[in-house]
Amino acid sequence: MASLSNLNQLLHINTLPVTSLNSTPSITPSTITFGLQSKNARKSILVADGLRRVVYVRATANDDDDDEWGSEPSADVAVAEVIVPESETEKLKKDLVGSFYGTARGLKAASETRAEIFELISQLEAKNPTPASTDALSLLDGKWILAYTSYAGLFPLLSSGLLPLLEVEELSQTIDSESLSVQNSVLLAGPLTTTSISTNAKFEVRSPNRLQIKFEEGVIGTPQLTDSLEIPETVEFLGQEIDLSSFKDIFTSIQNTASSVVQTISDQPPLKTPISNSYAQSWLLTTYLDEELRVARGDGGGVFVLIKEGSSLLTN
Repeated sequence: MASLSNLNQLLHINTLPVTSLNSTPSITPSTITFGLQSKNARKSILVADGLRRVVYVRATANDDDDDEWGSEPSADVAVAEVIVPESETEKLKKDLVGSFYGTARGLKAASETRAEIFELISQLEAKNPTPASTDALSLLDGKWILAYTSYAGLFPLLSSGLLPLLEVEELSQTIDSESLSVQNSVLLAGPLTTTSISTNAKFEVRSPNRLQIKFEEGVIGTPQLTDSLEIPETVEFLGQEIDLSSFKDIFTSIQNTASSVVQTISDQPPLKTPISNSYAQSWLLTTYLDEELRVARGDGGGVFVLIKEGSSLLTN
């Protein structure tokens, strides 16, 4: 077994570049794995994985040494910590998503906030890792949740004033590159049910970043029951507190009746309406794309920021 003092001699050939254990590595990816192997050693002699991990360095000079790595460093193991700094792009993405807080997907964004968001978007677009998004259609695949938009055409829907007692729970776009299809969907939540309104479309690739979209049908999903409606004991109306406890039985009866009706409707298939208008077309230009975030611009002049379903950015 070689001593640690001979470690540098073991690493002088057949190794990958490695940053000194006494310095911070200048590595920008958020996750990285190091693996080095000496010509005279059968096992890896340096491994590191992740943003901030412990590195074990072990010199194995003898091919006859069949000892397994222990869970704890032994006398001939050096321990160091590798800190991989967050990349500028990752920081920009987090700053951008954080700037959406309180904007209701863009509806309530003040002019100063909009200016800040557009500046962050511009900086992110300049670092686009996918300059030709239509050459990487697999990255476009999946369900994307709308986090922010400047498109005024969506504001009446986002204001939740379009339909009484309903609020927009989610707006999403699902892309399937194999079938060249796009589905735009709005999930509406009411007191007892949720329902979705969708448009199904086909797309064609028109340029390295542009998709031409032609809408084919609209779909109104059948309502789905949610949890039981909770009736408060009291409500405040015009400065007066109203006791609702005496109306509890009436509300329960109405709720049971409504649940029965909704259950009957839920058993029905979705309502589909073909869209035959030849002008029901649009285009979408992708200006930033990676595995979890997408920035797109539409022919209506608006910008859309979407986050891939399952991404940690949705919880930031």
